[in-house]
Amino acid sequence: MKISVVIPVYNEQKYIRSCLDSLLDQQIKADEVIVVNNNCTDKTISIVRRFKNIKIINEKNQGIAHARNAGFNIAKGDIFIKVDADTALPRQYIKKVKNIFSTNEIIAYVSDFIFIDVFILKFSRLFSVLFQFFFRVIFGYNVLTGPAFAIRKSVWSKIKDELCVDDDQAHEDIDLSIHISSIGKIYYDQSTAIHISGRRMKFNPLSFFIEYPVIFLKMLGSHRSKLNK
Repeated sequence: MKISVVIPVYNEQKYIRSCLDSLLDQQIKADEVIVVNNNCTDKTISIVRRFKNIKIINEKNQGIAHARNAGFNIAKGDIFIKVDADTALPRQYIKKVKNIFSTNEIIAYVSDFIFIDVFILKFSRLFSVLFQFFFRVIFGYNVLTGPAFAIRKSVWSKIKDELCVDDDQAHEDIDLSIHISSIGKIYYDQSTAIHISGRRMKFNPLSFFIEYPVIFLKMLGSHRSKLNK
């Protein structure tokens, strides 16, 4: 079972080094790491080039969904792991992903997450646990979260043309979760937690606490037919 990691980047010079360092420190290394340059204008790509065996591709269509899809569409692994540039993976993450996909009939994997730079939630999984609980109540299943998740290549191939990549009223991680939910189970691993930045919550709380829920509600309306199946 081969693992491909895809990291979309847009002006991530502050975070990308820590993200890549966490990949290099894995107990089991990825077979392929792809960084998708989504029109960076800072030093992100020059930092990435200092690391060996990292494939860099360009995606001119702006947006994390476009960048993620570009990486997944050229990835060669059996399992795709998408990681945000401001996310650091624990050392056992890839090992856990391989073991769980090898021993369970699942289509995708998601773990808990911990904000490392938001005081009230620092080193607490509370937000992550409540996030999954909320969606299990609303949808009846676990959902993928943007900072990091894994999905089978075979599942990606089935649904990639159905995704709402050009819809700015859709959260790309929830959109993907809805489209794959009819195929199989999303595994939620509460024994593992990735470390993520709470920069969006800190520096743009209006967007995080107001615009995000509004977009979510609009997305529910646009996906009504799938949610009612």
